[in-house]
Amino acid sequence: MKIFVAKLAFKTTTEDLKALFEQFGTVESCKVIMDHETGRSKCYGFVEMPNDDEAYKAIVETDETVFMGNELQVKKSRPQAAATPKQEKPARPKRPHHPYVPKTEE
Repeated sequence: MKIFVAKLAFKTTTEDLKALFEQFGTVESCKVIMDHETGRSKCYGFVEMPNDDEAYKAIVETDETVFMGNELQVKKSRPQAAATPKQEKPARPKRPHHPYVPKTEE
């Protein structure tokens, strides 16, 4: 089961989040989402746990608890919406090629 974890502290690392959820069972994967431009945490992340019973227990036990100074919001992750295909822009018409011809003095 994929779990969404919001309101993480800026200093929370993937390892910190994994350690929190490993108290409840096996963690398959864990990721704190980072801003590509600033390199800082976006203050949310995802945890995947293969055992649904362990995952539900982790959600109940960690939701609205304080972790690293922030009160977490923890819930089952919703399925990711399918990416909408980009619409192709119509091709611009090609302009005729006009070679550069320098002006000559007469």
